[in-house]
Amino acid sequence: MSRKIVIAGGSGLVGKQAAEMLARAGFAVHLVSRRPSHALAPDIEEHVAPTADWPAIVASIKPDVAISGLGTTIRTAGSRDAFRAVDHDLVLAFAQASHAAGAQHFITISSVGAMPASSSFYLRTKADMEQGLRNIGFQRLDIMRPSLLTGGQRDDRRPGEALGILLSPFVDILMFGPMRKFASTSSGKVAKAIANLAKSGDDGVFIHENESINALAG
Repeated sequence: MSRKIVIAGGSGLVGKQAAEMLARAGFAVHLVSRRPSHALAPDIEEHVAPTADWPAIVASIKPDVAISGLGTTIRTAGSRDAFRAVDHDLVLAFAQASHAAGAQHFITISSVGAMPASSSFYLRTKADMEQGLRNIGFQRLDIMRPSLLTGGQRDDRRPGEALGILLSPFVDILMFGPMRKFASTSSGKVAKAIANLAKSGDDGVFIHENESINALAG
């Protein structure tokens, strides 16, 4: 029987690519979503429902591995509270439901620079989310900390992000030594790293920044 994967945020930039890679690798891939996704591979099963119904759906799937690609921006969400409701509260609710349903391996997308003492509300929220996941007690927890994501198909257009992507080849040249972790990160490589991590069996908490992501992606 193939291993079961449940993904929240599977219609996003990284989540969709990871879902397709995992399905091609023979995993039984399930997405939980608030809205229907577009152009999903036919062997990916999507469960569209309000977030309040996600725990019951996840319980019925009984996943081996759970992956969160959930995330927004303060600008898109409209306020700090609305942003935190997605990037912190919803991620942890999904993780708790997955753990209760039997998943012992959780993979999440966070951000480079996530620190509790950061001056950035965005990065503090990511750090709080990471700590909340540690507290749940998964046997294995993988935290992806990419920088600016490049490549892939995006559902929304963010002017600041688009400018950053345009300039990234020039800025990345200046990122060497300890600064390499702040260089732009290919969304396809993050997805491939996640797909490869879903096959991992070692226990522990693992942080993956650019060097680790690139190595995992091959």
